[in-house]
Amino acid sequence: MPHNLRLPAVRWLGALIVLLFGAFVALPAAGAATSGSHPQSIGRASTASVPKVLRVGTEGTYPPFDFNQNGKLTGYDVEVVQQIAQRLGVKVQFVQIPFDSLFAALKAGRIDMIADQITINSERKSLYDLSSPYVDTTGVIVARSSEKNIHSLADIKGKRAAESSTSNWGDIARKAGAKIQTVEGLDQSLSLLQQGRIDVLVNDQLAVKYAIRVTGATDVKIVGTTPDASQSAFAARKGSGFMPQIDTQIAAMKSDGSLKKTYDKWFTVQPKVPSTWDTIRTNLVPMLKGLVTGTLPLTAISFVAGLVIALGVAIARMSNRLVLSGVARAYIAIIRGTPLLVQLFIIFFGLPELGVKFSPFPAAIIAFSLNVGGYAAETIRAAIQSIPRGQWEAASSVGMNYPTALRRVIIPQAARTAVPPLSNELISLVKDTSLASTIIVTELLRKAQDAAAPSGKYLELYSTAAVYYLVVCLILAFAQDRLEGRLGRFVAR
Repeated sequence: MPHNLRLPAVRWLGALIVLLFGAFVALPAAGAATSGSHPQSIGRASTASVPKVLRVGTEGTYPPFDFNQNGKLTGYDVEVVQQIAQRLGVKVQFVQIPFDSLFAALKAGRIDMIADQITINSERKSLYDLSSPYVDTTGVIVARSSEKNIHSLADIKGKRAAESSTSNWGDIARKAGAKIQTVEGLDQSLSLLQQGRIDVLVNDQLAVKYAIRVTGATDVKIVGTTPDASQSAFAARKGSGFMPQIDTQIAAMKSDGSLKKTYDKWFTVQPKVPSTWDTIRTNLVPMLKGLVTGTLPLTAISFVAGLVIALGVAIARMSNRLVLSGVARAYIAIIRGTPLLVQLFIIFFGLPELGVKFSPFPAAIIAFSLNVGGYAAETIRAAIQSIPRGQWEAASSVGMNYPTALRRVIIPQAARTAVPPLSNELISLVKDTSLASTIIVTELLRKAQDAAAPSGKYLELYSTAAVYYLVVCLILAFAQDRLEGRLGRFVAR
């Protein structure tokens, strides 16, 4: 690179990097300002009434308590919350979150209350505001039908058990000496048990019986119960101040029989079991909607923003200024040295503890853009450095400064070299967006999970999702071939 082009480069690159990183710091802060205005903000002890819009976190994949049916969230817990909200004169907004992230979301102030069969225990009483119990049940031990040696908790010591890491049932199995394999929910536990990948599972009796009836599973059975009865409650942040009002409505529903009526609807009526084709057919449109409104916009926005970051970082990486190149090297090392899922969790669940909070979709865009920037920066740097030095000198000789030479001479030539690896990055990003389902972004995979949980038809529904991903990736691969051909038309061979 000609020496006389380096000084303008430093000023230009410094301004670009300051603007880029400033934008990504300002965006979360703006989200924090917006979200922080909610009546139940983080860490504030309050005696206020139930929020006018009660944000309720629920798993959405735990039938019959909360699950998606024909694209609509339903279930026992869902209906109980809706009835309580109606009696209180407030609106309810359900937020579907994987079970192991529910308490993190509550702590971060993203939801006001959890409704997902939260078992009452002493630890949770000390950490959260719990309502009075709205359903009583017990735990059961489930094993394969061929199992002859497991009859109680004493028999599961050393056995492989699949449990949610933050669930009460996981604690019970762990204390009994089982080797815990962490899963997101009962549907995954049951599937692993049927496949022989685990030996046993411990979970709620009502949920297990419902799942076995709906899936028609004959290769698993209930072999015993846990000795302790289980009571489930709603959970809110400590000092939320509105649980007494929730308790009043639960007591009223018990008194007038509406709670029992809802219970009977979900636990005494035999559920209808749809056929495989009906399950796929009814979920084709919801999954397509998840693709069009979630996966594709997330991919497009993140990739474009990521390329802007990558270009700035790549140029900084080539600078002869040690501070500038050092910052670029550190950024690349951090992004490439940490898992994308961890980056998502830090941005979405971690930053709110520092007062920085923003909505799920912007959070996903920031995480994916920064990730693309870290990986694509080296691709762009290599493509720029592949351009002969004479091109820089020729541009300088006709009076072009560094930014002009880069824009008019270098980048157009480097693009041909960069297109194949950047296209691969884009195709990988399409698939990586499936991780956004872990931070409440409703995209294609989340829709498939919602459909698979109550039906147990994992192969069929996940295969359908795979076909959607495959079609998108094939279209992008075709576009890549066309673009490569177009860029290579005037290259001497």
